[in-house]
Amino acid sequence: MKRFRRTPQRLAIMKFLAENASHPSAEEIYTALSGQFPTLSLATVYNTLEALKERGDIVEIGPDFDKKRFDPVVKPHHHLVCIRCKKILDIPAKFNPTLTEDERRGFRVIRSQVEFHGLCPECQGRRK
Repeated sequence: MKRFRRTPQRLAIMKFLAENASHPSAEEIYTALSGQFPTLSLATVYNTLEALKERGDIVEIGPDFDKKRFDPVVKPHHHLVCIRCKKILDIPAKFNPTLTEDERRGFRVIRSQVEFHGLCPECQGRRK
């Protein structure tokens, strides 16, 4: 594993993740921090997120496969996902789905996460 240099930009990315439970994408992090760091590039954000993921400091989640989203909460938990606005909320409930040997089909499961998809209260209100 490569050494992780803690530059001001990387520290700002880590701080942004720690302070945002919105499961931001790389693009959202870049947009939020580029005013503070004019030399920040989207590549730096992606590289930092990849390094944090490799270290086990964040988890990549993917209900929206067009855009990777990142979660600083690495303890097992589940998510509520709005199918319209793509908002993601954590569910700290403690249940562990298990698969039988036949259902795993030879896969070695490393972690599991349940996603509940629906409409958030704001999107439900817009629909009416």
